[in-house]
Amino acid sequence: MNDKLFTRDFSLVVIGQIISLFGNSILRFALPLYLLEETGSASLFGIVTACSFIPMILLSPAGGIVADRVNKRNIMVILDYATSALILLFSAALGHVSLVLLLIITLMALYGIQGAYQPAVQASLPALLSPGRLLSGNAVINQVNALANLIGPVAGGALYGFYGIRPILYVSIGCFLFSATMELFIHIPFKKPQKGSSVLSIVKQDLSESFRFIRMEQPVIGKGILIVCAFNLFLSALLIVGLPVILTQILHMSSQLYGYAQGALALGGLLGGILTGIFAKRLNIQNVHLLLLSSGAALLPIGIVLNLGLAPMTAYIVITVCSFFMMACSTIFTVQMLSFVQAQTPGHLIGKVISCIMALSMCSQPLGQAVYGFLFDVLANQPYLMVYGACLICCLISWKSRKIFQTIPRAEPAAE
Repeated sequence: MNDKLFTRDFSLVVIGQIISLFGNSILRFALPLYLLEETGSASLFGIVTACSFIPMILLSPAGGIVADRVNKRNIMVILDYATSALILLFSAALGHVSLVLLLIITLMALYGIQGAYQPAVQASLPALLSPGRLLSGNAVINQVNALANLIGPVAGGALYGFYGIRPILYVSIGCFLFSATMELFIHIPFKKPQKGSSVLSIVKQDLSESFRFIRMEQPVIGKGILIVCAFNLFLSALLIVGLPVILTQILHMSSQLYGYAQGALALGGLLGGILTGIFAKRLNIQNVHLLLLSSGAALLPIGIVLNLGLAPMTAYIVITVCSFFMMACSTIFTVQMLSFVQAQTPGHLIGKVISCIMALSMCSQPLGQAVYGFLFDVLANQPYLMVYGACLICCLISWKSRKIFQTIPRAEPAAE
C-alpha cells in the first residue's frame, strides 16, 4: 500500500467531504434556526431536533453493514445524489405544507442519510491508507469536518440573515450534486463478498458479530461507549439545543452572530484535529479522561455569565470562547478513540463496529435534546441552573472514567 497520506483517491475523498459537508453544514445551521425563529418555542425545537437524530442512530449500524459489503464509493455517490433530491423536494414543498411536519420529515431524512454516509467514509480509510498513516488520516477527515462546519454556519448566517432560507437550499443542492459527481472518480479497493444468506439474516449476523466483538474481545470499547453516551446526554444535547436558544432567544443575538458562534465551535474542532495530527505520536490514550474533564469544566464560565446577567455581548463572547475550547478537546478525544477502534478491529468488521459505536454513543442524545428543550421553556429566566448541573455531572463522569481509560493497552493493530 502507498505510504503517502494524500494519495489521489484519499485526496478525492477529502475534497468530496469538504463540499458535501459544507452543504450539510449550512442546512443543519439554517433549518433548525428557521424553526426556532418561526415558532419561538424551545420545547418544539428540542422535540424536532430529537426526532431528527433518531434515523441517524438507527441507520448507522445499517450503514456499517452496507459499507462492509458494498463498494464504499457507490454509497457516497448515491447518498449525495439522494440528499440533493431531498432538498429539492423540500424547497418545492416549503410554504405549501405544515412547517413543523415538513422540517421533521426533512431533518429525519437528512440525518438518516448522514448516519448511513459516515460509516462508509470511516471504513474506507483503512483501505486507502497504511496503518502508520491512519491516525493522521482520521485527523484530516476531522479537520475537513471542522472546516466545513466553520465555513457553513458563517456563510449560512450571512445568507439567512440577508436573504432568508431559500438561497441556502439552492447552494446546498449544488454542493451535493457537485460532490456526488466528483466522487464517481474515486477508486476504493473492494472485494465483493460471497452471496448466500438473505438480507435480514446478514443484518442479524453482522450486528451480532459486532456486538460480540465489542462485548467479548474489546470490552473497554463498550465501557467507552457508555461514557460518551452519558456525555452526549448532558453536554452535547445542551449545546445543540441550548446554544441557539440562549444566543437568539435569551441574549437576542442576530442570526449572523449565532453563525459566528457555530463557526467558533467548528474552529475548535479544526484546531483539535490539527493538534492531533501534529502530536499524534505523543498523545497518550490513557489520559483522554482529562479531555472530557476539560470539556465539562468549560461549562462553568457559561453558567457564571448567565447567572450574573452580564451584558449580552460579554456573555456572547464568553459562551463562544468556551464552546471553542470544548470542541477542541472533544475532537482530540474523538480522533484518539476512533483510531484506537480502527487499529484494534479486524478489517472485515471495521465498518460494522464503527457504525454500531456511533449509534450506541448517540442513543441518549435525542432524550437529552427533548428534555433540554422543555427545561429551557420552564427555566427561561434561570438557564444557568441547567448549565451548572451539566457542568457538575460531566466533571464527575469524566473523573470516574479515568480508571477505564487507563486500562487501555498500547496494542498492535488487529489481524485481518
